[in-house]
Order: sequence, then C-alpha cells, then structure tokens
Amino acid sequence: MLTDAELTVLGLVVERPRHGYELDEVVSERGMRDWTALGFSSIYYVLGKLRDRGLVAEVDGERSHPKAKKTYTATEAGRKTCAAAAEAAIAQLRPVHPPVLVGLANSPVLPPGRLAAALAERAEAVEERLAEVRRAAAAQADVPPFVRAIFAYSIAQLEAEAEWLEGMT
Repeated sequence: MLTDAELTVLGLVVERPRHGYELDEVVSERGMRDWTALGFSSIYYVLGKLRDRGLVAEVDGERSHPKAKKTYTATEAGRKTCAAAAEAAIAQLRPVHPPVLVGLANSPVLPPGRLAAALAERAEAVEERLAEVRRAAAAQADVPPFVRAIFAYSIAQLEAEAEWLEGMT
C-alpha cells in the first residue's frame, strides 16, 4: 500500500524520469499541494522510500536542472504498483475527516450568532478558493485529460460546498 504522497511522486516519475526539483515544480504547477501533504522537504524522503522498495531507480546521466543531483525513473515494479494503487484510489471510497464536521458536531457550544458568522466566513473562503482553482485550471490549457479531471473534480466539490453553505445561511 502506498501513501498518497508516495503515489503522487511515483505517478510523476512514471510519467517520465524526474529529479526532485522538477517534481516540486510539477507539484506546484498542477496545484497538487492543495490535495496532497507533499512539501518540497518530503520529496527526496519519499523518493528514497520508493527507491528502497524497488519502485524507482536512479538514472545516470546529464543533469536536467542545475540543482538536480539525482534523476529517478520508475521500475517495472513501480509502474505496476502505481497502476494498481491509482486504480484503487479511484475506485475505493475512503472516509475523509473534514474538520468542519467536528466543528458542526460541537457547534451547540458556540455563543449565539457565532455559528452563522463562522459559516459566512467559510462561504467566503470557499468562494475565494473556487475562484483560485478556476483561474489555475484556465491557466493549464494544454494539459492531459487527467489533469483537467483533477481540476474539474476540485471545482465540483467546491461548488457543492458553496451550494450547501447557501442553504445553511
């Protein structure tokens, strides 16, 4: 079983051989930090774990980035593991634990009017985030269909939450 961070990094290396700095750039460009807990400092740690499991291997050769020390490519086992983990991640419904549900469960302790204020604040944040994701999606015009699908999913979720929030106020 791969963690979300491991599957994200492995998937990017399966796309094509990459070094850590390029992985960080792609994660930023595609907005992946919004849905993965993958910071720059953890990319090399994750690559090391994947290498130790035989899922990626270091590639000898010319550096494609001045700061790059090692480039990694997926092994055959890495490709198979990535495919199986990606299919499971898509097909299986896993529980998520949004903090908003914990807050709602404890909302009776809020002073009068504070629940409405908190929901209004959340609605504003959701609208701002929705605008950001829409702008990011529009800026990614020449991307593969799977990247467009990621943006579309994020937009649909934010729109659903915005609609829910409208009904709560």
